[in-house]
Formats: sequence, C-alpha cells, structure tokens
Amino acid sequence: MGLDTNGIRFLLYSKQLGVDFSRTAMIGRQSLHVNKHDLARELASFGYRFEARELDSIMVENDGYAEPLLRYLGATEVHSFDCSQYEGATHQHDMNQPLPGKCKEQYTTVLDGGSLEHIFNFPVAIKNCMEMLKIGGYYLAITPANNFVGHGFYQFSPELYFSVFTPANGFKIIRVLAFENMKQAKWYSVKNPLALKRRVTLTNSVPVYLVIIARKLACKQIFETIPQQSDYLSLWHEEETGLDCDESNRPQTTLKYLHSAKRVIPKPIKRMLCCMLLRGCALVSGSFHPAFFLPIDITKDREPPRKQ
Repeated sequence: MGLDTNGIRFLLYSKQLGVDFSRTAMIGRQSLHVNKHDLARELASFGYRFEARELDSIMVENDGYAEPLLRYLGATEVHSFDCSQYEGATHQHDMNQPLPGKCKEQYTTVLDGGSLEHIFNFPVAIKNCMEMLKIGGYYLAITPANNFVGHGFYQFSPELYFSVFTPANGFKIIRVLAFENMKQAKWYSVKNPLALKRRVTLTNSVPVYLVIIARKLACKQIFETIPQQSDYLSLWHEEETGLDCDESNRPQTTLKYLHSAKRVIPKPIKRMLCCMLLRGCALVSGSFHPAFFLPIDITKDREPPRKQ
C-alpha cells in the first residue's frame, strides 16, 4: 500500500478542495512511492513553496511512510489501521469486522490509499470508514477500477461509490475522478449514473484508478436501506408505475421512438430494449467517452463556495 505520484496529486487536490487533514486515519499504513524530484514537481504544480529540508523531512521521516506528508498538509494526529502489525500500524483491527465504538466519529479524514479492494467483507469495511468520520469529515479513496484483475478481491465501478455516499447514509459526493495508471496521467470527472439514467462504462487496455472525495453531513444508520444499482431502480419504478423516472435527459429522437414502441411492442421485448438503452449497449464504445467522463485540470479545480 502506498502513494505514488498520482496519489500525491490526489492528496494535494483534496487539500485544495478544503479537506481537513487535522486528524487523519489511514486504512493500512501508507508509504510514499515517489522520489524527491517528483514530490517537488507535484507540490509546485499546486502552488506550494518549500525548502529542500522540507522535502528531505517528508521523504526520510517515519521510514518513508506517509505521516510526514500528511502533517505537511495540516495533520496534527495520524493513525493507521491494519489487521497486522508488520507495517507498524497504530491500531490493529481486521476491517472485515465492525469497529469498536471508541474508534467511531474520531477523524476529520479517512484515507483508503488502496486497501479496501483487499478486504473480503467490503460492506463492513466501507461502513467502518464512514463511521470513523466526524460530521464534516471527508472520506478519500484511491481504488482500482479497470484492468486490475488479480490485484485484490475486487475492482470497483463508479456506481458503487455514488450509491454508497448518499444523503440517506449521511454523506455527499464531492468528486469522483478517474485516471490511467501512468505518470502525468490525464484526469477525468466521472458523471453520476443516477443522473444520466444509464450505466457509466469504460473499455480500455490500461489500468485505471478511481479517486473519491465524499463528505459526512450527518450521522445516519448506514445501509438501513441497501443500495441498489440505479438503472435497475429506474426500470423497477417504470414497471411498477408505468411511468419513466425522468425522460428529460434522453435525446428527443430517442423519446419519439420510445413512445412509439410502447404502443406496439410486447411487454417482454419492450423491457429488454429499455434495459439495453439504460445500459448503453452498442451506443457508446471506447475509453473515457465524453458521455461519461469529462477532462479536468485538478491543479485549477476549486470547491464551489459554500452557501452561508
């Protein structure tokens, strides 16, 4: 588990958006997989001024683990959670199991730098992370999305995080981004499949990471309602009510054919065609299609002003 160049960029970007690192918990003790030259370049790209001794301190202190960088970003206390002590985590806990009460609502930031895909009981693990946060705190994740077969138990879809970090669970998504696993990668903002009324898909040949920033707005009973995939919710709603959830986002030509088809096509075939439409089958191909992904310069992106 470690933070490479893109992981460093993600932390700097999160700080730029207002993430409070003052009391940070790492899921797995993260190390720094970056050299001093690359660290200096990334700090400079986000407007940081620094001295050589500061870089040396970040790289050398704590045997190359991430605590010095997090302190540089404002952390006054940094804890780490792991099921083993082989990397010197401050708390030994198997995230497959619920956390003890003393660990809940303790942190302003919880950072998963690439751990949850290795934890079999993901629903428990992500719930633990959510419960660790104070109200107003942030969940940050760097997680595998595409072409990581064999890396861990799982590789994740954007749909998962849009479905987990909802107001019903006391959270709000701030950003979901994607990038290919390479230096100087282009970053993309990922659209919410619920808003699109269709699946966000990606076909490519390079490993892709997702990064997630979500904020805790309230203490809720997490997963009181089990998340369901959004396109199925739309289909079920239409089946039960005879009404589309929202046809306003569909192209007008598509609407015209849909309305015509509803009059003459048998219900089973209509259901199959509607399902194909929602999934985007044969309509979108290629990697990072603009229907789903928008290029973003994270060094210039800022959190919109909060309403007073």
